[in-house]
Amino acid sequence: MRSEAEVNHAVEKYADMVQRICFVHLKNQADTEDVFQNVFLKYMLHDEAFFDDEHEKAWLLRVSINACKDYLKSFFRRNVVSLETVYEMEAVVPEDHREVLEAVLSLPDKYKDAIYLHYYDGYSAAEIGKILGKRENTVYSLLSRGRKLLKEKLGGDEVGE
Repeated sequence: MRSEAEVNHAVEKYADMVQRICFVHLKNQADTEDVFQNVFLKYMLHDEAFFDDEHEKAWLLRVSINACKDYLKSFFRRNVVSLETVYEMEAVVPEDHREVLEAVLSLPDKYKDAIYLHYYDGYSAAEIGKILGKRENTVYSLLSRGRKLLKEKLGGDEVGE
């Protein structure tokens, strides 16, 4: 189990990233907060040492994505949540970015994860491959297909590379 100081440091350093990832998947602030707590609880209980800060960050990204997927698949979530709860909270996004972000959020998960990690968090295809457990060429394909879907949704020119 990690010390309180280690957990506090990780929360200070990665809280914004974990919240953004969770909100992208869950689209609800209350659910985001629940999963956020679970992610850092898993971090606290994780005994293995990280090689460096990038390894720690990648581990937190992977755990965040998996925790969101698990939450969305949970029995309670599928059978109890109303539509009003889903639309309860909106992200604070500048108006000029809202349309693009909504288009990204509406992509299937496999494209959404790759597009988000590449364009919003600045990861390379090789890094995304390690995070998502996919080959680098697969990530390039996901990015290409994701951009094509975004182009169709948004209309107009190809999304920048």
